[in-house]
Amino acid sequence: MDEEPDMPVPVPDDVPSPWTLRSYSVLADGERGALLDPEGRIVWLCAPRWHSAAVFSALIGGPGHFTLEPADRWHVRGGSYDDGTLTWTSRWVDADRVVECRNALATPASPGRLVLLRRARAVRGDALLRLGLDVRPGFGAHRLRDPRLEDGVWTAAGSGLRLRLLGARTASWDPERGLHGELRLREGEQHDVVLELSTDGDGPPLHPDALWAATEREWRRAVPDCSGLAAPRDARHAYAVLRGLTSSAGGMVAAATTSLPERANSGRSYDYRFTWLRDQCYAGLAVAAHGPHELLDSAVRFVSERILGDGDEVRPAYTVTGEPMPRERGLPLPGYPGGSDRVGNEAGSQFQLDMFGEALQLFAAAARHDRLGREGRAAARIAADAVERRWREPDAGLWELENRWWTHSRLSVVCGLRRIADVSPGRDGRRYADLAGTILAETRRRCLHPDGFWRRAADDDGPEAALLLSLARGCPEGGDPATVRTRERVERHLAEDGYLYRFPHRGAPLGEAEGAFLLCSLHMALATLRCGDRAGAFRWFERTRAACGPPGLFAEEYDVRQRQLRGNVPQAFVHALLLECAVRLKEAGARPL
Repeated sequence: MDEEPDMPVPVPDDVPSPWTLRSYSVLADGERGALLDPEGRIVWLCAPRWHSAAVFSALIGGPGHFTLEPADRWHVRGGSYDDGTLTWTSRWVDADRVVECRNALATPASPGRLVLLRRARAVRGDALLRLGLDVRPGFGAHRLRDPRLEDGVWTAAGSGLRLRLLGARTASWDPERGLHGELRLREGEQHDVVLELSTDGDGPPLHPDALWAATEREWRRAVPDCSGLAAPRDARHAYAVLRGLTSSAGGMVAAATTSLPERANSGRSYDYRFTWLRDQCYAGLAVAAHGPHELLDSAVRFVSERILGDGDEVRPAYTVTGEPMPRERGLPLPGYPGGSDRVGNEAGSQFQLDMFGEALQLFAAAARHDRLGREGRAAARIAADAVERRWREPDAGLWELENRWWTHSRLSVVCGLRRIADVSPGRDGRRYADLAGTILAETRRRCLHPDGFWRRAADDDGPEAALLLSLARGCPEGGDPATVRTRERVERHLAEDGYLYRFPHRGAPLGEAEGAFLLCSLHMALATLRCGDRAGAFRWFERTRAACGPPGLFAEEYDVRQRQLRGNVPQAFVHALLLECAVRLKEAGARPL
């Protein structure tokens, strides 16, 4: 693949304008993801893999897009996902016409070949659609070469990619703008446009009906029934999002995008197209709460492989194929409004103790489903050994801040050691339980405030939403007075309008320093449920699941006042915790806590 740009990239005049983040839908096949705006323009896609350079980068101010939209601008935009899939149908309505376009990344997917399906249909009245395709590898730095039309299929190549496009026979190719043309549909008529980008040369023939049928079968196979859960449609959608973000190599990206700002013009824009082991554990634990589904196996395999390979030097995050993340650097693009374009991430070099605790909880959950094999048990022993050697060290913690003696990190490993002890026979189980007791005793000594609540850190009495997760997992036990007092204190100091913030920022009120953190709100739901208040837990759950746009996708943060998403989308760990809450709330209705 050609390198990414280091000089400013000229941006054509016809690059789509940005929308608010809540308006975008995502298409994903496990190996990569695309963002689609309400007009029918695909404005983000990296190829061939999640962490590859973008070929469509209009989302962050660069060139490259794939447009299929009504030529008439006077219409109302809408759309929806097929149940339990990431197949999105755009819908445009005006006084005389209804036009739809079904969009999907074809599955099952191959790491070296993506196939993007678009099926337009004139539902009522005749339709005129505008087609535009400008494939620009390297975040817009390069163009495809030698475009040719043969037997109704366009081909071109460049930057290690080969293009085939079916369904644009009448379009023309402009050296500056790429391919463009129009499609005319009679009422009831449909038309397929299929784009293939491959590193392996041409794949099999592009048969739209067969590709659509295979994609529908794969989604039906991959996403389980969630009808028995709280909020069943949203729970099933959450599982579909997690499935779409998980590679065949096992790694699940934190989000499909990079550089979407958490706060405008603050420098808080990051690249989340990588696998954070903690996030993958959250997803695996959520899936395990529902059943022994394949995403549990993917999580266990990926986390085990990293721990077995790197031991107590395991990194917090990797590429989806298990390589170290590239270092963070900027791109010479304008960026999404308020953001700053960057690729790579500095978190890959941190020590985060709590990650070992989450991994141990994941392994224990897999063992309870009889899905933890020899390698998983070996990884659990290595993780426990790492905790034993390093639990006294300061670490960067859940929020990846400065190294300190964070309370949550210690409670997380206590919880993990207890869980793995419960499923480990003999000497290993006793060792894990004894180590958990030692760490908890020292953490109580250093981090439990005289008034009976958990401090944020050994040297910080401030409220901290990260503490809710360990409380929700039962560490300390639900009847421990510190659990109730800490939960109440976090709610009193960090909640506003039914949403929760991470921690206070010096000199700035909640809501101005950053958005509400949706992960924390769902942790609050679980912690409230653990304390025996099912009605209160439901209030937190229902409030949080409203913090999305029409496609039902969640970002990391939510601007409560403006009702807008903030940060990269879709944020996997929010969807994971929504799924887990849906399971736990349903369970709580059928059995005592």
